[in-house]
Amino acid sequence: MKCPFCGAEDTAVADTRLNDEGDVVRRRRKCNACDKRFTTYERAEIQLPQVVKKNGLRTEFKREKLRASLELALRKRPVSIEAIDAAVADIEERLLSAGEREVTTQQLGELVMRELKKLDKVAYIRFASVYRNFEDVDAFSRAIREVSPATKKK
Repeated sequence: MKCPFCGAEDTAVADTRLNDEGDVVRRRRKCNACDKRFTTYERAEIQLPQVVKKNGLRTEFKREKLRASLELALRKRPVSIEAIDAAVADIEERLLSAGEREVTTQQLGELVMRELKKLDKVAYIRFASVYRNFEDVDAFSRAIREVSPATKKK
């Protein structure tokens, strides 16, 4: 680590500590050339994939946009904020663990539908009706039968 005061590259770590959440490492360093001390911070760089839209354009993944989609589908439904936060975190975790540099809007939509299906069946149908662009009542009926416990095959 280069000293910010004199530019020397010969520095030593005097103390290392984790923050309360355990996701940032704080290091006190001492320059061996000028004897001054300084602090550095280390944190993991998390790179979420780029989102490839239907028209081929690429855009940055935005957590806020994902959350807004879930909240819109879940509007006036009995689902807690904590459950929405957990769903967003689960989708982000799936994206990170996939290790892909890009994700299509279709793949992202399927992840959202999977989470909504677990959270609330009505919200799932709301989202699916827009996302899958149902052309007729039959397509809508099939989606309802898919989540309805009374009509599931045994």
